[in-house]
Amino acid sequence: MARVIGQVGNGYLAANGAYPTSGTSSISPAFSTVLTTAAGSAISQAATSVFGYDQAFVVDEHGDLVMMADGQMEKRYRWMKPLLLPLLRKAGIAVHQRAMLTEHLSGSLDNPAGSAVLAHRGLASLLRLEGRPTIVGIAAVRELREGQGQPSWQFVIVLRFLDGAALDELSREQGLNGARFARTADAGDDEVAFQIDDTTNGEPIGFIVWRPDLPGSRVIGRLMPALSIAALMMAFLLTILLVRLRKSLGELKRSEFHARQLALHDVLTDLPNRALFAMRFDECLAELENSTKRSAIALLDLDRFKAVNDTFGHAAGDELIRLAADRVRLLLRSQDTLARLGGDEFALLLRDIEDHDQALPAICEAIVTELSIPFPLLNGEAVARVGCSIGVALVPDTGRNADDIMRYADVALYEAKVGGRGRWSVYSPSMDGGRNARDILKNELREVLSKIRVSPDDDERDEPAADRPDFGALEVYYQPVHQAGKGYSVTGAEALVRWRHSQRGLLMPASFIPAAEEGGLIDALGFWVLREACTAACNWPENTFIAVNVSPSQLRRPNFVEEVRAVLQETRLSPSRLELELTESSLIEDYADIYSILKSLRSEGIQISLDDFGTGYSCLSHLTRFDVDRIKIDRSFVSLLGTKANGTAIVSAIISLSNSLGIATTAEGVETEYQRDFLAAMGCTDLQGYFFSKPVPLDELDCFRIPQRMDKLLKTS
Repeated sequence: MARVIGQVGNGYLAANGAYPTSGTSSISPAFSTVLTTAAGSAISQAATSVFGYDQAFVVDEHGDLVMMADGQMEKRYRWMKPLLLPLLRKAGIAVHQRAMLTEHLSGSLDNPAGSAVLAHRGLASLLRLEGRPTIVGIAAVRELREGQGQPSWQFVIVLRFLDGAALDELSREQGLNGARFARTADAGDDEVAFQIDDTTNGEPIGFIVWRPDLPGSRVIGRLMPALSIAALMMAFLLTILLVRLRKSLGELKRSEFHARQLALHDVLTDLPNRALFAMRFDECLAELENSTKRSAIALLDLDRFKAVNDTFGHAAGDELIRLAADRVRLLLRSQDTLARLGGDEFALLLRDIEDHDQALPAICEAIVTELSIPFPLLNGEAVARVGCSIGVALVPDTGRNADDIMRYADVALYEAKVGGRGRWSVYSPSMDGGRNARDILKNELREVLSKIRVSPDDDERDEPAADRPDFGALEVYYQPVHQAGKGYSVTGAEALVRWRHSQRGLLMPASFIPAAEEGGLIDALGFWVLREACTAACNWPENTFIAVNVSPSQLRRPNFVEEVRAVLQETRLSPSRLELELTESSLIEDYADIYSILKSLRSEGIQISLDDFGTGYSCLSHLTRFDVDRIKIDRSFVSLLGTKANGTAIVSAIISLSNSLGIATTAEGVETEYQRDFLAAMGCTDLQGYFFSKPVPLDELDCFRIPQRMDKLLKTS
């Protein structure tokens, strides 16, 4: 049994620890503003710096909750309220008897909304809350407003639980060895206990137990004043809050400005963001209500931004965004607004365009020209050539609804991109037909895909109902791949999708792949092509392969490897005969994930090919960071063979590099005998192009069914 050596309670916290202060404090605007915006922060800062606190509340004179610091839960306060009411009543009585002296405070900042009266004294007490010893401090505040009757008081309550971290701190400061809180005095023989009582009713709260290293009298001399001072400090804390709140108002002004800046401006460029742009656009529309003036909305996208971001990294992409924003900003007038909507998307609000027939082309041409100039990035280590596309909608020519006008500008932007990028376009109603046509195509493709199996989990689809619309069917065409030299024998084929539309005829991928990507259909389309191609290749000679294109979206599917494995198991195609063709951008994003996916695919025996190598922003480091089995030389380089020296040099370098790394090469777009012979002489592994065969349907792919002389295969059609 521990020895009980003393107690602390009413005897040491006489008058509930009332602690007088002196001096005055000035705050503005009204203290109610402080309570709703800054009290939680000020309580947190002051309490932590003076003594520390666990919970803080602001309540009215009836004890009902007004606010809580740090977003603490209301339910917890409701549970504590009955235990705090006696102390609140005492504080209320003291206020009305002016035992808690008050002092009038007036505003000192800009535009004060009123003034406030705050308690000049605080109350503190020891209570049992949640079965724990708790120091409770209370200070009273009230707001004064013109025209307001007798204002009511509100009370700031701060709690500090005298166990856990607080007791550890007290233990360290007062030299108590292993101090802890216990509900009873039952402890080890080498421990002593010190009783603490509830100051509101005198009932024992519990015991502080520790192992004494000092004589008992010296310990008592340290502990009891420490507990008393702790309670008094809590009362003192609340008056310190007055000073802190005054400082907080200045900080609040600054933080409000900073918060507004963050809320309405883009962090990367410091340009207005979408929210601020919308506000200014609404203001512009309101000004144009009774005016003959014109304004314009322009949407701007950087061309080829994704390639820069993928190749050189996000730091380079961010730098490009900042530099592009700076260039455009310098071209605008003071009344114009340039905003960043996100990514590489910008919006311009061009106010009061008096002569729009001349002014609008001038500003758009200037922006297109300025952004076509190369951007040095990464301290000159990289250079990006991007350009931009701009779509414009005139106001009020296109109406007065902000959402509609933005949509019209977006339609014009799309037309600019379709026209070849590096262009600008002004919206006209005739453009809606093109957008509607894209939406129609998207819906028709969705209907076609709904009739076929587009994932491993799908069962074979039933025959479509007679009343369902018929938009034709998808087909897979195959273009043979030939060995370079040695008879130019067929080594495999690439699968290429076509859409035989019931009304539009045979559609090439360029006609519907963008619609598939925009409509979220590309993954389903890709799976169907993979399954069809693997099924066809099962009937080909064992020493041939089938190459299938994989979109970046497919590659990032969480279960992509399992889907490929399921197709191979279903079709019984050997994994070594499947070659998946990836674009360079697929390899850059989410490097760690892509590396893991490719490693899993290659461990299955599947071959990986890098498509269109050398185009855009290709990076030779791809060949060392990722294990690939084949490089496909883009047709744009092959077409230069025999016509331009630099094309010959590039192709030769790619082949030489690949051979030194043990990577196979396939040259795409071979159309002449000279190209065939040159590529074979340089050591290119395989050839593909119209010189050998155009893409054909499966039933016309004779080279895998009947042995033929190669002179019949070397045809042009």
